[in-house]
Amino acid sequence: QVQPVESGGGLVQPGGSLRLSCVVSGSIVSPNTMGWYRQAPGKQRELVATSTTGGTTNYADSVKGRFTISRDNAKNTVSLQMNSLKPEDTAVYYCRVAAGWSLVYWGQGTQVTVSS
Repeated sequence: QVQPVESGGGLVQPGGSLRLSCVVSGSIVSPNTMGWYRQAPGKQRELVATSTTGGTTNYADSVKGRFTISRDNAKNTVSLQMNSLKPEDTAVYYCRVAAGWSLVYWGQGTQVTVSS
């Protein structure tokens, strides 16, 4: 069974950096899209960044130029480097894997808090 597991969240001051990692266990259908989503308290879950098997990336406007997504297809991992963090980046960050017509897998989430 495919299971994404996130790590790397924590508390960071505004302007700081964090790196999130996601290891996906199980056999993943290829091609697929791996990505990061986030959900802040009282808000809907939103896309942060995605990366396809072929290397195409997509970012939310709010994180462009600050966040970078990367993946290792051989290791089934996807990472999110977050720089210049802002308080509004505070949220639970989820790893998501989508493959085929309707296969979607979510991780359990990792908390990122940006506060002084």
